[in-house]
Amino acid sequence: MWLQTWDRWHEDVEREDVHFARAPEYHGVPGDDGEGLKPYQAAVRTAEETAPLLDEVRPDAMVVDILTVGGALAAEVAGCRWATLVPHVLPTPEPGFAPYSSGARLPRTRFGRDLWIALDPVVRRGAERGRDELNGARERLGLPALKHLHGGVSRELALVATFPQLEYPRSSWHPSMRVTGPLIWERPFGEVETPAGDAPLVLIAPSTSQDPEQRMLAAALEGLANAPVRVLATTNRRAPAEPIAVPANARLVDWLSYERSMPGCAAVVCHAGHGTVVRALASGVPVVACPATGDMFENAQRVAWAGAGVSLPRRLTTPRGIALAVQKVLSDSSYARRAGELREWANRHDGRELAADALEELVRS
Repeated sequence: MWLQTWDRWHEDVEREDVHFARAPEYHGVPGDDGEGLKPYQAAVRTAEETAPLLDEVRPDAMVVDILTVGGALAAEVAGCRWATLVPHVLPTPEPGFAPYSSGARLPRTRFGRDLWIALDPVVRRGAERGRDELNGARERLGLPALKHLHGGVSRELALVATFPQLEYPRSSWHPSMRVTGPLIWERPFGEVETPAGDAPLVLIAPSTSQDPEQRMLAAALEGLANAPVRVLATTNRRAPAEPIAVPANARLVDWLSYERSMPGCAAVVCHAGHGTVVRALASGVPVVACPATGDMFENAQRVAWAGAGVSLPRRLTTPRGIALAVQKVLSDSSYARRAGELREWANRHDGRELAADALEELVRS
């Protein structure tokens, strides 16, 4: 097995006894200096630069991240079967759904559904523009144009690596779609010492890429300083610009293992990145979701809709807001019960095995 990714993951890939291949890395949208590539320009170049690797390895199938269009194009050029990995909830629209990442929840009334249905043409125009841009890239590589939308998702196999309990009910699913459950991996790390005592333990797990000022982390530590809880927090190796006060009931570390730490927690406060959310739920721990941007808003709403935690709007991500949200999750046993149900589901359904079985079925078919 080979994994093509960026150089910073080289050591981790080989630690897992997988062959590493360097993926092309490009600057983003061109600036005033003319450097950088637009997304589909980068996709075409990625496909061209990946061709020699495919000639060498000759894989039976490729698994391509939903954002890595170049890999999918390379597979088609090489005549290789390919599957899409969707490492979060399925982002494609459904009539009556709010636009993905809008921060709006699944409507509860017919009026709400009709409102979003009325806006479907606007969403569709964006998808059509994306299809046209993708077809332009396909033309440059000698591939035929696609008529259907969302051509970056394989029509042979799409592995949706989330809990089915976080997926809104759809009128239909394409036959290629398989909701496997979470596919979770983390770098190995040792134990960390938790604050002394037997009060409920709350983990503060900020994003590794968003909220550079560590606003949520600071607000959570301040808000929970006098709460009847113990607090374990991490900066995730992103030092704040200003020192953060650490109260007596808390411990702040640079890094920790979620796999080791989360099972002992009563709640997780996070930005609602999908990986953190599903790790918490797979550990049976309810979530206080404080989304910062993008798909975090979607993940936060799915957690609240599933009854496995609460979503806290950005304007309420304050010391008082976080303290009240944590109090709500800890005082209402339904959240822990629901998170426990998802943990039991994960114990019965190994996402890795389900994904591997689906991929082997694709190769054999």
